[in-house]
Amino acid sequence: MNVVIFIIILLVLVLVHEFGHFFSAKKFGIRVDEFGFGFPPKLFGYKHGETEYTFNLLPLGGFVKIFGEDPNEENINGPDKERSFVNKAKWKQAIVLFAGIFMNFLLGWVLFSIGFMSGLPTSVRSADKNYELQDVNVVILSVLKDSPAEKAGLQTGDKIISLTHMHDGGVHELFKKDISPESVKSFVLEHPNDEIEVGYLRAPNSTPNTAKVDIVSKDGVPAIGIAMDEIGTAKLPLFSAIWEGLTLTISVTKDTVVGLFKLIADSFRGQGSLESITGPVGMVGIVGNALEFGFTYLLSFAALISINLAIINLFPFPALDGGRLLFLLIEKIKGKALNPKVVNTVNMVGFVILISLMLVVTYHDIVKLF
Repeated sequence: MNVVIFIIILLVLVLVHEFGHFFSAKKFGIRVDEFGFGFPPKLFGYKHGETEYTFNLLPLGGFVKIFGEDPNEENINGPDKERSFVNKAKWKQAIVLFAGIFMNFLLGWVLFSIGFMSGLPTSVRSADKNYELQDVNVVILSVLKDSPAEKAGLQTGDKIISLTHMHDGGVHELFKKDISPESVKSFVLEHPNDEIEVGYLRAPNSTPNTAKVDIVSKDGVPAIGIAMDEIGTAKLPLFSAIWEGLTLTISVTKDTVVGLFKLIADSFRGQGSLESITGPVGMVGIVGNALEFGFTYLLSFAALISINLAIINLFPFPALDGGRLLFLLIEKIKGKALNPKVVNTVNMVGFVILISLMLVVTYHDIVKLF
């Protein structure tokens, strides 16, 4: 189920991106030969006007074939050269290339805004002062494999509502009004190597449950093997949701760009690590976690991926939209077109490098599963 949902999310994000290229190219009178749903081999298709709409076997996104995007003799000097991408004004080419990136940013904004209107789960620590958080709870964000919490049946998304410790001198209890991440940690630290009873609520029914958990010492520190945070629901009216959705989109974009440049800088210093990179296999697991928290978490996850997709495509690397924009800038500065054979070769090499990197990241994701 997680795989299917991830494929649907990826399909939507990529198709939205490609629609940006498609729509802007059409508006500028550029010939669009094909709009593909999924990747070849082709299953079937139909032609509407000059564009063939194809449905392909691998449902991992989509593509648009724009006449003249990869320069050759036919689209530079052929009979339909006036409708070729490569022969259009540089500013028009730039808009067509940037349109896909813009659509992913726009989708991220829309999804965040819908999340705020529906009720977006938000950390109390990072919540904006304008948010009025409802239904604030201490929520389990992750459960360590083979930990006491996992053995007791606690799961990601569970809301902790009580803690109880039975001992000879009586009962030590904490209830929801006194529970915070700090009080839970203190409670565990106060009862090393003992058993405690954790009261929790679990979606979708949110009926009270209890689990008996043994506290163990990890590196000399009592622990039960969970990560947690205090989370509430930020539900905003329409116009506030749209504004906060934009604000969150800008904030996520800034943080992602900073993180990406830090990763690149660390790589040049020999300190880079694949631990901070997640590929398709790892994302399937994240989809599962998001589903456990609820649909609005899934919306937020899709928004984050859409923004990441936009930023990565904007990166000035061959085969990416950013790389093609860089070539356009160079041509504008030089005042003449680059050698088509050189451009196509560089883009092909860039594509091979990107696919190779994706395979390495995917292999690393698989290794982490075992």
